[in-house]
Amino acid sequence: MSSDPQPQPPGAHAPTPIASPLAGGVAPCGDMLQRILRARVYDVAIESPLDPAPNLSRRLDNRVLLKREDLQPVFSFKLRGAYNKMAGLSAGELARGVIAASAGNHAQGVALAAQRLGCKAVIVMPVTTPDMKVRAVASRGAEVLLHGDTYDAAYGEARRLEQERGLSFIHPFDDPDVIAGQGTIGLEILRQCSDPPDVIYVAVGGGGLIAGIATYVKSLWPQVRIVGVEPSDADAMTRSLAAGQRVRLEAVGLFADGVAVREVGEQTFALAQRHVDAMVTVDTDAICAAIKDVFEDTRSILEPAGALAVAGMKADIEQRGLRGQTLVAVACGANMNFDRLRFVAERAELGEQREAMLAVEIPEQPGSLRRFCRLLGQRSLTEFSYRLADPRLAHIFVGVQTQGPADTAALIVSLEQAGFGCLDLSGNELAKLHLRHMVGGRLPASAGSALVLGQELLYRFEFPERPGALMAFVNSLQASWNISIFHYRNHGADVGRIVVGVQVPPAELEQWQGFLASLACRYWDESSNPAYALFLGDRQTTLQALVPAGPVG
Repeated sequence: MSSDPQPQPPGAHAPTPIASPLAGGVAPCGDMLQRILRARVYDVAIESPLDPAPNLSRRLDNRVLLKREDLQPVFSFKLRGAYNKMAGLSAGELARGVIAASAGNHAQGVALAAQRLGCKAVIVMPVTTPDMKVRAVASRGAEVLLHGDTYDAAYGEARRLEQERGLSFIHPFDDPDVIAGQGTIGLEILRQCSDPPDVIYVAVGGGGLIAGIATYVKSLWPQVRIVGVEPSDADAMTRSLAAGQRVRLEAVGLFADGVAVREVGEQTFALAQRHVDAMVTVDTDAICAAIKDVFEDTRSILEPAGALAVAGMKADIEQRGLRGQTLVAVACGANMNFDRLRFVAERAELGEQREAMLAVEIPEQPGSLRRFCRLLGQRSLTEFSYRLADPRLAHIFVGVQTQGPADTAALIVSLEQAGFGCLDLSGNELAKLHLRHMVGGRLPASAGSALVLGQELLYRFEFPERPGALMAFVNSLQASWNISIFHYRNHGADVGRIVVGVQVPPAELEQWQGFLASLACRYWDESSNPAYALFLGDRQTTLQALVPAGPVG
């Protein structure tokens, strides 16, 4: 790969080349190749097909193959490693039972393996785990314990119960037998390909999947390039490989919850150092676009983590200009919460850069709206919201389908040349998550003097989604703080997202900062966001917000 800087596609980070492993490193799992060859997985797993993706292949000008791990009995690859580990336990260990911590796919794999081996399984899951996943695990006879808001809390409780009850802990990724079980996917890919593929793309969470696949593939076909893919807000392996040591993230994004891991495994990291060629990171919109891509080829709906490899493949093709190559993407899971589909549908077109979200200012005079619509031409609209700003100006929030970045840029130029102020909000999270669903309006002057109630502040918050969490957040706000904006929308995910406008008296700004510091959730100050200024905020900042043209993050 060239070392020269290249432009990045929106929604993706450039592939990160992997440094050579540290000199004198020792293989953490002995002869992993032999472990993979001896792995016992087919009592519960199928040899998943390697299916062509004709639509993706035509669009991307490469031969794209999907390794369909979403077709496994638990709709995920995780049963391979779990069963291989548990099949190697002694009769006494099986009699005492096993325990695992998981928010979904690993839990189902352990539960199915325990059911097949006739042993007791205890699964500790975060309280925030969707009911669908809890029921799926319980239906296989496992004892489900809900503990804590995060995987880390559930993991800690599982390790405590491991000692208290004398159970065998089944690690989701950092175990040689688990890694070997996942490595059988690499074995199958090579058996199913008549010739070596050029690249294999693999989703990365804790690293068990890519460690197993890469170790096997590189042992037989070292010329095959192995590329790991992570969400840009959960990129522990990318950072660790760049640093030459494991890096623990302070926080991780939860959209692709199957790979939301703060720290990769010790053994998986060592194997990745030796065998992984590059890492790619992608954002939420790119993942949503990949879910749609796979649906169009297979009529199957992958979960976000399951579509991660496809999203990374598309970013790598764009970045390196790949053409005419054979590319394999591991579709590693399909445990999708149905309620999340509307969010995916909203973001897929943005991720494919086939939709632009624009804020446009038009003069309040006869014929302005007609001139604006004429400039849009035959483009299809996805939404259209009109806001009267004052007697002279109006604001339009519009979603419009385009043919790509060049078409979007040309549309913005034509609007500005016609005298319409325009701002591209396609990369603005406040606009995408909240503003497009809100009825506009501004804080009325009669709501109180800023000297008494304070200037309006706007913040976005993410908190673990669980019963009562939203009301607990509201109740934590001081009574003297006037809530002027509030928007929440359930996306069917493990995390809730709200935007809050609040007036804090000047004398209490220090308490407000203390309140923010005390929160256990992530938050963003959106008070200077141009989308807020245009549609909800102080009128005086509106003209300034319209000055820049181009993506706003």
